[in-house]
Amino acid sequence: MLSIILQAAAGAGIAKLGGAIGAGMAALAAGFGIGKIGSSAMEAIARQPEAAGDIRANMIIIAALPEAVALFAVIVGLLAVLS
Repeated sequence: MLSIILQAAAGAGIAKLGGAIGAGMAALAAGFGIGKIGSSAMEAIARQPEAAGDIRANMIIIAALPEAVALFAVIVGLLAVLS
């Protein structure tokens, strides 16, 4: 019984490290994705300035999706660190 408890305690450090790395990677990936969305939208607006309003509205909606996924990933990673 004691060996099982010791093995669980030793693995907790690796789980916390994995949670921290996962949270960081999720934040970086979301930043990269939102930057790519913004870059593409600005390029589209430069090509068709008359459609700037529609492009901007769609860009904001589309940028919210990776933001939400990254928020969930960061929360799960932080929960792994804190548990």
